[in-house]
Amino acid sequence: MSRVRVLLADDHRILAEGLKSLLVPEFDLIGVVEDGRAMVEAAKALKPDVIVADITMPQLNGIEALEEIRKFDHHVRVIFLTMHRDATYARRALEAGAVGFVPKHSALNELVLAVRAAAQGRTFISPTLAGEIKQSPSDTADPVASLTLRQREILRLLVDGLTTKEIGSKLYISARTVEHHKYRMVVSLRVKSNAELIHFAIKHGIVGP
Repeated sequence: MSRVRVLLADDHRILAEGLKSLLVPEFDLIGVVEDGRAMVEAAKALKPDVIVADITMPQLNGIEALEEIRKFDHHVRVIFLTMHRDATYARRALEAGAVGFVPKHSALNELVLAVRAAAQGRTFISPTLAGEIKQSPSDTADPVASLTLRQREILRLLVDGLTTKEIGSKLYISARTVEHHKYRMVVSLRVKSNAELIHFAIKHGIVGP
């Protein structure tokens, strides 16, 4: 029987090496990428059985990458492995189509089990989160869900310290359009400044701290 083909997506190289040591003895690790865009392209080119991905990555976060992949592979099996222990992230991941969610502090004991479950068409949620997810309403308001992909891109660049003009140049849009998106985010997220927007982005895993 052929081994399960796994793609790993994580921008933390030291952690990625540790994850590789867990995956290689059990599965066929066919690729390692470091950002969400690369995860999408690798999924398209390599067609893995299971993808193990971080949520917080450059370019696109893991959930956004999953949403992009599902446009051409509706049956993709993605397990999110993350530093975030909040059940909100797990719910968001599952709603996007993930089949597994494992906090990084539990990877040693749970990652192989999660990949096996995914390969068999089952869902695996870390026991440390399963109870919270079940108890919390699935329709809990998620402020990140109100943001467009463009707005998330702008948030990441704000965190990187770019000015409105620099953001517009990088994204090939006008500075006025950038300001419009920032205004819409300020209104929808009920914040008052760029500093609060940046804090929101870090707190909700749109960018890394």
